[in-house]
Amino acid sequence: MRNLFSNGLAIFAGVVSLPVAGSHADAAKPATNKHRNESIKDPRLAFLRTFFERGNCPAAKLSSTFLEAADTNALDWRLLPSLSFIESTGGKAAKNNNMFGWDSGRAVFSSAAAGIRAVASYLSHSALYRNKNVDGILRTYNTDAGYGRKVKAVMSQIAPEGD
Repeated sequence: MRNLFSNGLAIFAGVVSLPVAGSHADAAKPATNKHRNESIKDPRLAFLRTFFERGNCPAAKLSSTFLEAADTNALDWRLLPSLSFIESTGGKAAKNNNMFGWDSGRAVFSSAAAGIRAVASYLSHSALYRNKNVDGILRTYNTDAGYGRKVKAVMSQIAPEGD
């Protein structure tokens, strides 16, 4: 009886775990399911969205743009979001789509995404920043003694180094 019972549980568990065919209603799932699928593909996306959403930051909707720009330009993926958080609270105080306070806040970008991509490119390719590690980039970005420490603290809040 015990053997029969355990075999029955195994069969039941197998049936329960079978995938269910989708319907047309599945195609209209809310964006949260889309975000969940993207996060499975790239777990950094979940860290970034969670960080920005906790602060109710407009930059949350640009999380994938931050990652794409960092990857394209070989930057630590937490650097750009941290800069945007320090400079404009993740876009809350951004003017002219300039979440980074770029050019002492005078730079104007056609969109926030364009600003992210432009600043990422500058930090990677400009003679001022090229071939520098995060500390070197931060010392050049803002020479204030405590600035780099602030940005790196935000980077750690987003995710520990190596994640």
